[in-house]
Amino acid sequence: MELFEKGRVALVTGGARGIGYACARLLAKEGVALALVDINGDSVKESARKLSEETGTIAVGVAADISSQHDVARMVKEVGDKFSKIDLFLNSAAILADKTFLESTPEEWDRMIKVCLQGPMLCLHAILPGMIERRYGRVVCMASDSARVGQARLSYYAAAKAGVIAMCKSVAQEVGTSGVTLNVVSPGATNTELRQEREASLCKSMGEEKYARRVKNVLRMYPTGRIGEPEDSAAMITFLLSDKAGWVTGQVVSVNGGYVML
Repeated sequence: MELFEKGRVALVTGGARGIGYACARLLAKEGVALALVDINGDSVKESARKLSEETGTIAVGVAADISSQHDVARMVKEVGDKFSKIDLFLNSAAILADKTFLESTPEEWDRMIKVCLQGPMLCLHAILPGMIERRYGRVVCMASDSARVGQARLSYYAAAKAGVIAMCKSVAQEVGTSGVTLNVVSPGATNTELRQEREASLCKSMGEEKYARRVKNVLRMYPTGRIGEPEDSAAMITFLLSDKAGWVTGQVVSVNGGYVML
């Protein structure tokens, strides 16, 4: 089954690694041209080069901070100049936290909201007009099951991601008749580089024995017996970005090994 019409162009934020890169890799194998975006310019350009070599698709790396309106405008212009359009948009850029609410500070809330909520808003505000004009677009924003049910030590991350869910549902209602869909993928714990860095920090602070018990307790909460891999979420995202998902919009799809069943 062919998922994409020939000539589709995708923009993927957080595309240098993790779920963003895993999805970009699947899109590339489907023949989609790619603009990978990340705050780490060297890393994202290397990721784009690897994808081009592996799949033969056209892929470029763009350095940008999606919390900056100036950077987002430059990013969209640069991608538009290269490809003339953006058909598909995946927002996978994010930062994480691991603090109780009372340990956190307003400065940390501000940074989280700017990257995880305002960033997707800025991107959509810049990208959607072109999609609406061409009467075609697919958008997927990443959230988290912590935003759906709450999770200790992730309060302000969960709050920002809950905002993403509300925004996507609302905008989906506004642009649906223009041939543009917006959906949300909400992963459970996923073995990304970002999570690996967080887990390494936890292991160091807790000690290896206590951390090993924590890992066992976490796995007990997943009926599938494992945490996710980036490719698990990437498969669902790729479908929602495809031509075949034209009647799916305003939805939140959990890819979580059964951790939360809503």
